Amino acid sequence: MPHAAGLYYEWHGPEEGEVLILSAGLGGSATYWAPNLDVLAARFRVLLYDHRGTGRSERALPDGLTVEDMAGDLLALMNELGVARAHVLGHALGGLIGMAAALAAPERIGRLVVINGWARLEPHTARCFDTRLSLLRDSGPEAFIRAQPIFLYPANWMELNAEAVEAEAAAQRGHFPGAETVERRIAAVRGFDVQDRLGEIASPLLAVSTGDDILVPSIASSRIVDRLSPGNGGTEVIMQWGGHACNVTAAEDFNDFVPAWLAGEPLLEEQD
Repeated sequence: MPHAAGLYYEWHGPEEGEVLILSAGLGGSATYWAPNLDVLAARFRVLLYDHRGTGRSERALPDGLTVEDMAGDLLALMNELGVARAHVLGHALGGLIGMAAALAAPERIGRLVVINGWARLEPHTARCFDTRLSLLRDSGPEAFIRAQPIFLYPANWMELNAEAVEAEAAAQRGHFPGAETVERRIAAVRGFDVQDRLGEIASPLLAVSTGDDILVPSIASSRIVDRLSPGNGGTEVIMQWGGHACNVTAAEDFNDFVPAWLAGEPLLEEQD
């Protein structure tokens, strides 16, 4: 399996295309992007990777892990693979990593998409993490895994895709990184706070949120865009449904506008 900077990675799409890095959320696995990969790889040279501590990457995490450390991993991966500049599409934690990388190395990050992310932890999201940690600590990994879809997907979608949800849970059991790793990663996202530095982000930023996300309220995306500099060109799209993992549950709608925005095309006025 290919590794660079301690991270498992995959290349997809035309070698001559602009590089687009996909960074997953708390689960950290490159497999998260399966519903979007073909469409994105038709336009870009897509670089997938597993976050450190997850999937097929190195499992050792430092004490006091931060999102900035994870952004350092992304930049180190770019260095080892000879990528001078790339667009970044990140889901939740992956979007936080993208913002941290854009602040640390503005010349390295092109366009940036943040899906259901935040610049400073919202109280509602903190309450959700408290609940998930209680499940992990008091009831164990199985309860944590069983509850995860509730925070990711709309109820109707889960009902219509029950077999896929169960298959995903089975896969997560087989690749669970351990309670200590999960706790360190949650602590990192809880401690992330760049709200007062958003005006320094030079990368054009698209914040995608959904009205029915149970984990991260859409106001968190609005707060990101509101604090960008006037010259950033940043904007927000609020999808009507899709839950936290809207690029999975509403992949067709997501795939209609996000790749186009990354390619520099104007946004549609509204996403249904």
